[in-house]
Amino acid sequence: MGRTMVPANGVDLCVETFGDRDHPALLLIGGAASAMDWWEDDFCRRLADGGRLVIRYDHRDTGRSTAYPVGYPRYTAADLVGDALGVLDALGIARAHVVGLSMGGGIAQRLAVEDPCRLLSVTLMSTSPGDVEEPAASSDAGGTPSDPVETDWSDRDAAVDRLVADVIACGGKFTADERHLRELAGRIFDRTTDMAASQTNHWLAADTGAPIRERLATITMPALVLHGTVDPFFSMAHAQALAREIPGARLVPLEDVGHENPPAAVWDVVTAEILRHTS
Repeated sequence: MGRTMVPANGVDLCVETFGDRDHPALLLIGGAASAMDWWEDDFCRRLADGGRLVIRYDHRDTGRSTAYPVGYPRYTAADLVGDALGVLDALGIARAHVVGLSMGGGIAQRLAVEDPCRLLSVTLMSTSPGDVEEPAASSDAGGTPSDPVETDWSDRDAAVDRLVADVIACGGKFTADERHLRELAGRIFDRTTDMAASQTNHWLAADTGAPIRERLATITMPALVLHGTVDPFFSMAHAQALAREIPGARLVPLEDVGHENPPAAVWDVVTAEILRHTS
């Protein structure tokens, strides 16, 4: 199935699959303000070639999915969690392996705690269980994005410049070169209904769910934690906390990787770990 719109959790979400429908489903959940394209095509194909039905989708307010007025998201963080299950429902999938990155990792944690019957396993990337005592700041750490209101998101060149700058600021040694990032960011701009909404509204959505930190210890499904060692948002202490608090979780540090979707230089490692974990 190519890219298609599906009704899910009361909205329309853009979904794409790679691989054979007879293979185990693997749902990729992206970070905040991230369209599905950040899970790169070749990355998805590698996982599909390993015998998985790979599913990626645009969060609401990103890509072609339902968009809301800038600054006025009419949804909560709980709705974003429900969207992930809605995608599986729309595809007729009862259970799936779930891979969540950054905000998507938070969604994956909540699914593992609140809807374990829908998950075969959970993989958490570049994410956190909550407040963690941070080590002293490292000079090797990257930067962080600036305030979204500083960019004219209606201007293609300005939007692409900003998206690329943010990836580089949060990246590490293996972050893709600027030419590649500009091509990817341009594609995202061209297929996004409202770029300003996509880069604003997730940060404003209310968090109405009950805290789950104390319930991570109830997770019994296989859990894998993948985390960049130079992540400027969440230090390795966050990954270590997840691995410690989820029984049996396995931690795999990604050397010199930042807060980013896996760059091509580490796809061999990342795809091998995910395929091993979901076998």
